[in-house]
Order: sequence, then C-alpha cells, then structure tokens
Amino acid sequence: MKPLDLTLCATDLAELASFAGRIALIVEEKGKLSPAGARIDRMMRGGLQRFLASPGFDALKPGEVSELAYPAGLACESLMICFLPRRAGRLIARKTGGTLAKGHGAKGTLIVAANHSLAGEIGLGAVLRCYEFADHKTAAPKAYGDIRMMVTDPDKARAEVDAIAPLATGVFLTRDLVNEPANVLTTTEFANRLTGLRALGVQVEVLGEEELAKLGMGAFLGVGLGSDSPTQMVVMQWNGGAKGAAPFALVGKGVVFDSGGISIKPAGGMEEMTMDMGGAAVVAGVMTALALRKAPVNVVGLVGLVENMPDGRAQRPGDVVRSMKGDTIEVINTDAEGRLVLADVLWYAQERFKPTGIVDLATLTGAIIVALGTETAGVFSNDDPLCTAFLAAAGTEGSGAWRMPLGQGYDDRLKSRIADMMNVGGREGGACTAAQFLKRFIKPDQPWIHLDIAGVTLSKSETDTAPKGATGWGVLALNRMIQTLLEPK
Repeated sequence: MKPLDLTLCATDLAELASFAGRIALIVEEKGKLSPAGARIDRMMRGGLQRFLASPGFDALKPGEVSELAYPAGLACESLMICFLPRRAGRLIARKTGGTLAKGHGAKGTLIVAANHSLAGEIGLGAVLRCYEFADHKTAAPKAYGDIRMMVTDPDKARAEVDAIAPLATGVFLTRDLVNEPANVLTTTEFANRLTGLRALGVQVEVLGEEELAKLGMGAFLGVGLGSDSPTQMVVMQWNGGAKGAAPFALVGKGVVFDSGGISIKPAGGMEEMTMDMGGAAVVAGVMTALALRKAPVNVVGLVGLVENMPDGRAQRPGDVVRSMKGDTIEVINTDAEGRLVLADVLWYAQERFKPTGIVDLATLTGAIIVALGTETAGVFSNDDPLCTAFLAAAGTEGSGAWRMPLGQGYDDRLKSRIADMMNVGGREGGACTAAQFLKRFIKPDQPWIHLDIAGVTLSKSETDTAPKGATGWGVLALNRMIQTLLEPK
C-alpha cells in the first residue's frame, strides 16, 4: 500500500466551519485555546470551552483524545480534542497522530495543530496508522480522503512533514512484504520486487544457486534443498556517501516460508511462518528509506532468500554442511535454519565489502519471545559503541530493544562430535546460543549487531501506529542509527 499523502495548510478559520470529515483539534495548554480553537468554540456557542472545563477533559493525559460526534455548529462528522502540550515529546506526538488517524475515512481528516515543531511526528503517526493490507480481498478497497494539517507557520513545518514520506514508504514496504502469503511472495517474487529499487538509484544484484555454489555457500544452500523455490541472495548497494568509502552493511534472513523442514513445526500457528522473511523485509525497507531521502552514506543490504520445506531432497538432521567460511556444521535441527542462511551471507558481506559495521536481522528464535515477549527485540553485539548507538536510536524511535548476553558458555554448547559445530545448543538460552553461532562467522575486528526480531515482526493486536499484522519494526530505528552515527553532521 502506498502511504497516504499528508498536506500542510495555513490556518483557515472559514474552512473549519465547512469541513465535512473529522476535525482533530490539538490543545496545547489546559484552559487556553488557539485562534482556531477559539473560532470552533464560537461556532459551538461556547460548547468547546464547557467541555475543556469539564472533568472529562481534565482527566486527559498528554496524547489522549476525546471525541465529540456531530458537534453542534460545525459541519464535521466528529470533533476530536487532543491534549498535547508543546513539550510533550516526539513519541507522544507520534502516538497522538496514530490515535487521531483511527477511523480515518472517505471524508478525510483535518488536524488543527498550532505547534509546527511537532507536525512531522503527528503526521508520521497518522500516516503509519492508516496502513491497510487488502491486496487479497475481493471487496472494493476502502476509500480514504486526505489527511491535512493546519499550522500557523506551514513553511517552518514543511521540512518536518516532508521528511516523513521516505520513512513511511520504507515501513509500508516492509509491512507489505511481511504480510504477503508465501504462495505469492516466493523467493523469485521477493527478488523481483527488490530489483524494483533500481528505480530509486539502488544498485541491485541477484545471485542464483549456481553462483552461490561457486562461492561455497553450503550452509545457505542446504536450507532450500526441499523446496521448488530457488535459493537466491540479493545484494543492494546505496552509494550516497564518499566514492570508494567502505559501506555499512545490513543483512537479513529471508525465509519466505518455514515449515521447519524435516524437523517439522506443529501445525498450530504454522501459517504465521510466512513472516520468517521479516529480517530481509526490514533491510529492504531501510534501503528504500535511505534512497528516497538521498542519504549521504554508503550502505549495502544483503538478504538470503530461501524456503524451508520437507521432501525427498530436503536436508536431514545429522547432515553435515560446509559454510563459505570453510567451517563444517552438523545440522541437529532443520528448524534452526535461519542461522545457516545468515552464516554464509554474513561471511560474504565481510569478504566482499569490508564493511565499517554490520547489523543482521532475523526472526531467529522462539526463545527470544519467551525471554522478552512481543514488545522488545533481542540485541546481541560484540561492539559496545555500535550497540549503544543502536539502542539510543531504538529508544528515540520507540522501538523496544534490549541487549542480551554472549559468552564462552553459550559457545561451548555448540560443540559437535563429528563437525566443527552444531547448529543448535539445547533449549536453555536458545536465543543466546543462536547469536553465539552467528558470532562464529563474524571476523575478530568486525563491529557487529545481531537483532532477533521474532517477537516484534508480527503483532496479534493493533498498536499506536499500526493495525494488527506486520509492524515494520526496525526500519525507523536503523534509519535513525545510520543518520546519527554515519552521516555527516
């Protein structure tokens, strides 16, 4: 879905009386109305002031909204009154925008906001909340009107509002990819969609099974042996920085469907394994946002696309595969396939691009959901400054993230009797041993972060800025980290 356009306009008191959709009035200070608010109050013959003096408004916390249906004196179908102090902060303003966008329909929404400095965050929350994935529904798509925002100084708000479009487009792409069913988003279709980023100035290469075999990617290729969908790696380069400067690397797990392979998953909930390519989807979303905003930085995104299915050719528990690095891996559990994908793609990224840092993303383990639930991603790293920068960016964007441990004890659990390592280390500390496995494919001096996003990729209920389904978690946080850590000030 394409993000809805958000337009700015100067405060027009006459339009307030005739607007037929939903009006959202931002009240910055209790007991005080903006000129637009005062005009609305006059049209309501003091009804707005009476509400503002009531216990109902007094009970509103910053960012909360109260709605009056078909208010007397106005043509609008509803008047939403939101208490948003000038110093409320970015995340509350974004949450407010999401709240105001709920119920947005064909007649449009007019947000009346005096404070231009929060216009971008209010707008981003509103646009993200209006996302809907209806590609496979036969009913006519829901009609939406415009979202418009009245501010006292549109010119000052312009840069803030213009900056949200690339971010929203990146998040929407990630959500679309995660929401697609596996019979539509095959590895081939996924790769085809990523080649579309060439139109934005991204260099895109697609490496097929023959090329991957020549590179020695036995761990990666083994995962897809039971599927008719070809295993592929897509390399996306955004070169917006200094020519020849080493890039930062993003690596994503792209398992378009994960049955578990021969170690097959239980039937209950298996339909959600269409989201096991969430890491690759986030990489695609970030690359899109960087290209659209012409980010002055070099970033390479690499995704390993594969399907994990059982058949007569499928990888078996007990098989031994050889990675691109040269290490051998005893496959104890074919459902621990994501780390096999990432092992080879991570090594390739380091060998070819010599990146200044790497972040990999994967819906890697159910264990991280047991540990952190569905609000927070697990963060593993070998580099304190890089990890601190990411955690700060995630906090700024309201993206739950928590650093988890690595250590020799987890590494020891990966010892194999017949190979260099096993692909699992037991149930205890499963997310940590999975991350420790990946660390074996990170060179000693390579700054690296692993993000286990199994719990945050797909939401079973709506959030402040997203409906039920794919969240797009990670696009905003990684964009923020790249912007603050790597781009020229």
